[in-house]
Amino acid sequence: MEIVREFGPNATALPVTEENVTAIRAGRLNIRQKPGGLNSLGPAKFIFPNAEAIYFHGTPATQLFARTRRDFSHGCIRLEDPQAMAEWVLRDQPEWTSDRIGEAMGRDLPTRVNLTSALPVIIFYTTVLADEEQPYFYDDIYGHDKALEAALQMGYPYPP
Repeated sequence: MEIVREFGPNATALPVTEENVTAIRAGRLNIRQKPGGLNSLGPAKFIFPNAEAIYFHGTPATQLFARTRRDFSHGCIRLEDPQAMAEWVLRDQPEWTSDRIGEAMGRDLPTRVNLTSALPVIIFYTTVLADEEQPYFYDDIYGHDKALEAALQMGYPYPP
């Protein structure tokens, strides 16, 4: 862990001092986890623009993929195979071979890779699915159904 003023690729680690610890408690400084084998984000984090600060990431806790309910990331989306995702995302950048991606993911220092072209990301959250025979209902773990119901109750034209 390290103390930083803000998050981002250019954030500088600050020393652990009584003054900085006090600033953390007051919300003026932040703590971030450094890359490495025990980082809760796993070997890779895929950042994309969105207002909710949601991103895809790996995990060292791969046993969680065996569970039915997987809401362990506070809204982010854990990837079971971040290497495969990186290979797919970087498929138009031939310099990023499978070996190079694996090497970058194994480092204890971050490696930022920008895409050469935009890649649309669509996150679809639902609590009901249906097949030809019946609907299937799931827990609304984020509480979005209540907001959707309130919006639908307002009638057309629906709010944005």
